[in-house]
Amino acid sequence: MDKEAAVSADDVLKKVAELDPLIREHSAETERERHLATPVAEALRDIGCYRMFRPRSRGGLELDPVSAFRVIEELARIDSAAGWNIAIANASEPFGAWFSDAATEEVFGPAATVTAGAFNPPRRAVPTDGGYRLSGRTTFNSNSHAANWILGLGMVFDGDEPRMTDGNPEMLLTLFPMSDANRIDNWDTLGMRGTGSHDIEVKDIFVPVERAVPFVPMTEASSAYSGPLHRLSVWPPVACNAVSALGIAQAAIDDFIELAGTKAHAYTEKTVRDRSVAQLRLGQAQAKLGSARAFFHATFNNMWQHALDGGYLDMSQRADIQLATSNVVMAAAEAVDLIHSIAGTASIRNENNYPRYFRDIHVITQHAFVCETRLEAVGQIRLGLEPDWGFFHF
Repeated sequence: MDKEAAVSADDVLKKVAELDPLIREHSAETERERHLATPVAEALRDIGCYRMFRPRSRGGLELDPVSAFRVIEELARIDSAAGWNIAIANASEPFGAWFSDAATEEVFGPAATVTAGAFNPPRRAVPTDGGYRLSGRTTFNSNSHAANWILGLGMVFDGDEPRMTDGNPEMLLTLFPMSDANRIDNWDTLGMRGTGSHDIEVKDIFVPVERAVPFVPMTEASSAYSGPLHRLSVWPPVACNAVSALGIAQAAIDDFIELAGTKAHAYTEKTVRDRSVAQLRLGQAQAKLGSARAFFHATFNNMWQHALDGGYLDMSQRADIQLATSNVVMAAAEAVDLIHSIAGTASIRNENNYPRYFRDIHVITQHAFVCETRLEAVGQIRLGLEPDWGFFHF
């Protein structure tokens, strides 16, 4: 029986709107302390934001991708770190499909479970009775302060050498409690400073075989994860890395519209609103962002219908998702740059939000899953070549 009745994106968005003042109140603290403020993380946990992709049989909301994306975008519009942390936590959730029902009941069954994790570099996994001894340190573990479980990859070693399968190192998906790990406080960056994306290290911890499973292309999900979302495999998680860019760019546009009627450029009596270049670039920014959002949502709605019809994604469909996902980040960055160019000195003063929008969006453009470089692999697929991005095989 479902643990929670069906919840819509609109239901969650109403609760997010109620939290807007709290999130904004703690935004400066989040940026300063380099992780999402605890009252904000707890409030978001209580309204279910960390488990939007979790099956209802495991106490989650089980939203479709676009519904979850709408919530993430709105959170990022309010505060980039809030949107990003919710995106990354939800990006871990669909990987439950690789694990047994017993493992997902243990890890994802409790409503208090919040996940974090990263895949690079994989940790060293040494076989032992009943499981593996896991050691190693991964980078970019966003949401590491709120998380109580960590998802990651392990590379199986026999002695000093990686175990090979079909010419490739044998890889595991692993889940372990945050209490078994050390968080290395080293997240000090140009932008997205509030995301708590620190390194996570473990030293010779035991991970039972139930929580260390082969990471191979999924042909059949575990029964608790057998719904349509999991026919989309890793691609909702990949796309989650782009959604915050929409919210950041929308916030920049909204702030500029509010500013334009009152601000005058130096040495002129014209307000910014009355300047043709501002009118032009605002329109360009809105067009870029709106078209990217529409393409992104349309792509995922098409894939969602395909999954509802029982289908899994082929290589061309995975390329469609990567194209729409990377396009979101590029278009959002271009929109922020356009706003930056017409906001005048307001765009460089730290008492305003424009510098943070600029920093944050350009950090997201460097993310490996969504950066412009991923379009090279899309082109390879379109031209009938083998893609050099490994996730296209999942």
